[in-house]
Amino acid sequence: MNPIATYNRVYDTTLDRLKPLDGVPPLLLRLILAPVMIQAGWLKFKYFEYQAESFGSDLGLPLPELMVFLAGSAELVGGTMLVVGLATRLVAIPLMITMLVAALTVHWENGWLALSDASSWLANDRIMEAVPRKARIISILKEHGNYSWLTGRGSVTILNNGIEFAAMYFVMLLSLFFTGGGRYTSIDYWLAKATRRSV
Repeated sequence: MNPIATYNRVYDTTLDRLKPLDGVPPLLLRLILAPVMIQAGWLKFKYFEYQAESFGSDLGLPLPELMVFLAGSAELVGGTMLVVGLATRLVAIPLMITMLVAALTVHWENGWLALSDASSWLANDRIMEAVPRKARIISILKEHGNYSWLTGRGSVTILNNGIEFAAMYFVMLLSLFFTGGGRYTSIDYWLAKATRRSV
């Protein structure tokens, strides 16, 4: 028996059996992204004035109030629509734009890493400069506080605010743009089925 033919037959049979589950990965991406986007949008509206000031003065964006409104709406409304898989491909577009703008205007100059990790091969000068600062913070906490209690829910870390998360969210949204909300797991699928469109 030809081993290549056997492999191909087993491979194709396995894929055919797994096909009904191909809506699960888009569902999982949606459920991971939705709370992140909803929270980001909620905070933009909750602290609208502060966000607008930051968008204008810190980031130098034109029409900062409008930019905050558009980004917050995309995140809050888009995140909510991702939960149920409604207009997934369309929702992914403004969210991807929001992630690109965030990556380029807020995070880019900080490098890749979201957290300062001097042991990473991606550590840049900014992260290496954070090492003595972190050591000093730990020293102060040990001298003036109950260090074991203060770090009982996690170790001391310094935020680097690099593009890592924005880039990951962008790629996840890009994947949803191409796959849609997912077979059986999204309103998109059932609407398309009801109207006999391809998903």
